[in-house]
Amino acid sequence: MDFNLTPEQEAFRDEVRGFLDENLPPEDERDAMFPLRWSKLVREKRWVGFSWPEEVGGGGGNIMEQAILKEELASRRAPPLGSCIMGLAWVGPALIQYGTEEQKQRFIPDILDSKYQWCTGYSEPDIGSDLAALQCRGERRGDKYIVKGQKIWTSLAQWAKWMILLVRTDNDGRTKHEGITCLLVEMDSPGVTVAPIANMARQPFYAEVFFDEVEVPVENLLGEEGQGWQITIGALANERSGISEVSGLLWELDRLKELARASTRDGKPALEDARVRRRIAEYETRIAAMRFNGLRYLTKQIKGERVGSETSVNKLHTAYMEKYMAELAIELQGSYGCLAPGTSHAVQGGRWQKEAFTWATAVIGGGTPNIQRNIIAERILGLPRD
Repeated sequence: MDFNLTPEQEAFRDEVRGFLDENLPPEDERDAMFPLRWSKLVREKRWVGFSWPEEVGGGGGNIMEQAILKEELASRRAPPLGSCIMGLAWVGPALIQYGTEEQKQRFIPDILDSKYQWCTGYSEPDIGSDLAALQCRGERRGDKYIVKGQKIWTSLAQWAKWMILLVRTDNDGRTKHEGITCLLVEMDSPGVTVAPIANMARQPFYAEVFFDEVEVPVENLLGEEGQGWQITIGALANERSGISEVSGLLWELDRLKELARASTRDGKPALEDARVRRRIAEYETRIAAMRFNGLRYLTKQIKGERVGSETSVNKLHTAYMEKYMAELAIELQGSYGCLAPGTSHAVQGGRWQKEAFTWATAVIGGGTPNIQRNIIAERILGLPRD
């Protein structure tokens, strides 16, 4: 593995850093309108949808440049490239690969311009992380699909204008992965009901979504009927190195070190305590391992090779870090760690308490740690099925 960038890649990194120096103020100097100004700036640079083809309005960049861009932005705590989170992560790539020209023209410009939110109708009650076992039904009746069923843990559903929805249109397939179809559904369609789910921090980030005989026009079919599983897997073929997440974790670790310096153990800074130092060293080692794993994944993508089950390794590391870094931060605060976010005397405004309240949803999303361990054991190590 060659860790050196080419002259062209170095020049691109310098361009990104120069742009950030000129346009990204420190976090405490960003006002409420800054995200809007930022979105306009990065859209003009064509950094929103950076790796998407230029003919659909993307930047036409390559995977390596995209990794450099995300790493530099994450290291400076820059806002996201566009605020249409699910649209950029899932819907846009699926439309580019499987959408009709009419669907591309209808949806992709709005996704790039962050005009509204999308959500993903994937998970269902009682099926856990086994997405292919979904039972939400879509029945073709003339020029419409009639959808009936339920989804759960749907991110952003209460704010989304559209949903990319997986439904079962055929039960006669040889495997459960067959007979799944992808539909694009307007969230204000009659028969759609959204019930927000609040986490322990009282944030309603997730929701249950109910479909009661919802009519979806056939022109909102994405790809072909029965192609839903292929479309879902194909959307994962984007940049999956996780290097930008590593930069974010390094930033969190720096904040944890600052807290340890400001806290005391036995009358001395907690950072001088051997047990605290060992735990922080463990986190630093895990982050380093994640970075090297990410570079390995990135190398495979550059070579045109498929990145699959091995990404579960970094997902498992991330789950560990989310939980235990927050727990150490609460422990370092002593009795102040019991204070709710935003209350008087809460250390750093209670940001670590908020992290502790929300780590469960971050860890569970995308597959629980047990699911990741099973994937690693069965698909990478070749161990017997659980």
